[in-house]
Amino acid sequence: MFNFSAEEIDAIRLSLWVASIGIAASLPFGLLIAYVLARKRFPGKLLLDGLVHMPLVLPPVVTGYILLLLFGRKGPIGAFLEQTFGLVFSFRWTGAALAAAVMGFPLMVRAIRLSLESTDRRLEDASRTLGANGLTTFFFITLPLALPGIIAGLVLAFAKALGEFGATITFVSNIPGETRTLPTAIYTFTQVPGGDAGAFRLAAVAVVIALVALVLSELLARRTAARIDG
Repeated sequence: MFNFSAEEIDAIRLSLWVASIGIAASLPFGLLIAYVLARKRFPGKLLLDGLVHMPLVLPPVVTGYILLLLFGRKGPIGAFLEQTFGLVFSFRWTGAALAAAVMGFPLMVRAIRLSLESTDRRLEDASRTLGANGLTTFFFITLPLALPGIIAGLVLAFAKALGEFGATITFVSNIPGETRTLPTAIYTFTQVPGGDAGAFRLAAVAVVIALVALVLSELLARRTAARIDG
């Protein structure tokens, strides 16, 4: 029953690749936005917070359509990136990675923000008192203290990216070997006669990957927290 076809292996490999690239590329932005939301006060903060969390409440198809309008070949951002850097998103695996990053971004930011808000600010103040500048304090004090939340945010975002369907199929379609990820491959198998076995195999793989990721993140977060406490 678990004799995977080449098409199924391609879907699994592409899903892992797309989710990994998308989350890795969005991590610096997630750290920056989480820090701004956790530590800064400014007009429009509630609006920024709402925009960050918008993908959680919008239908994924709407998010995919917005990405297509903005990052498609005729979109303002997509046309600029293609002409300037030769980077194309629409109907490419890069677009699938972008859709995965956008859908997982709110979960990443929320977890990191909560972790930053719970850190002991006195340690940061002590670092500055001893002569460390803001960047040094951030990289050597704030980030290590927030590491459990960062790990949790990465894993939650990865799990969300791995299971993303609506935004992906709207933005980059369902092209075998290029944009057909686990969810779109499962959907394809359910639409063809005799495809139930393939859908079941891929669904089982998705469950196993998600479970392993969650367990691993919990173990890493506990170990990191214990090291920080020690």
